[in-house]
Amino acid sequence: MNENQNASNRRNAIQKMALSTAALSFFSFKSFNEPEVTDKPKNGDAKLSPFYLPPAEPLQPGPGGLNIRTWVRSSQTNMQFSNVETAVAPKHMGPAPHLHESLDEIMLVLEGTATVILDGKIDEIQTGGWHMRPRGLEHTFWNASDKPLRFMDMYFNQNFEDYLEELFHSIIPDMVKNNLTPMDPGIHKRMADLDKRFGVTMFPEKRQAIVDKYGLIG
Repeated sequence: MNENQNASNRRNAIQKMALSTAALSFFSFKSFNEPEVTDKPKNGDAKLSPFYLPPAEPLQPGPGGLNIRTWVRSSQTNMQFSNVETAVAPKHMGPAPHLHESLDEIMLVLEGTATVILDGKIDEIQTGGWHMRPRGLEHTFWNASDKPLRFMDMYFNQNFEDYLEELFHSIIPDMVKNNLTPMDPGIHKRMADLDKRFGVTMFPEKRQAIVDKYGLIG
């Protein structure tokens, strides 16, 4: 194994550790629009501008089994709404169980079947199905099937795509670049500050139990 392969393996290992411990377990984050980071939504009276988003090839899971792509940003809708497309490889776990203080979200499954646990109740959301997750309820998702899963998550009342942008375009790249782990004091503080700013409460200790119970890849 050459030096480049060793370096690549180290980076992949750090990414897996980071994304398992961090707020969400997405390896690759793609956006159709450059982010305008805004921590506090401002629902004013500004007139909305129409826009058109052309079709794109279906999103494919990233190297860690998950991938996400922003379609509509909160800044395009006067901070009322945004959404992302997510792809999950077969038998892969999603994020650690968590809850949102201010965010309401709706899932629309485009392909495959999503398994969602919400406030202790498990549902299987099949292609064409919708699932509402109100704020304040602990939840997560995974792909328990042997087929790809793809869905849209729609976010209301908070610019949650900016949370994801900061985590995956700033914090995690800095961690990988400097060969750090989520337990590094500086990285840990940045993640904790991000969660606090967006009202996210994570329960990372509950993730492995789901992985083990359903035979998933964490």
